[in-house]
Amino acid sequence: MSVTQSQVKHIAGLATIPVSEEETQKLTQAFNETLAVVDQLKQVDVSTTKTTHQVTGLHNVLREDVVREDLSFTQAEALANAKVTHQGYFVVPYVLSNKDN
Repeated sequence: MSVTQSQVKHIAGLATIPVSEEETQKLTQAFNETLAVVDQLKQVDVSTTKTTHQVTGLHNVLREDVVREDLSFTQAEALANAKVTHQGYFVVPYVLSNKDN
């Protein structure tokens, strides 16, 4: 499998990244080199290799998820400095839009 210049231009268009003709040629070559390396990796026999999930030997340090009431705000305390509230919730400016609004 190989990547063509038209495919590179199409991908760049989807990502809205402007690329010059020179960059298109370089990217096409780079993609094809990468795919060649991937093809080489596909040829490697890994049937006797154990699955590796991580290689550092480090483990996550976790703590029990405990609610501490002494460190928690009540709803009234949380809303005390809010400019606008409604039925126990913060009211904030609308930040998302769609074709209907």
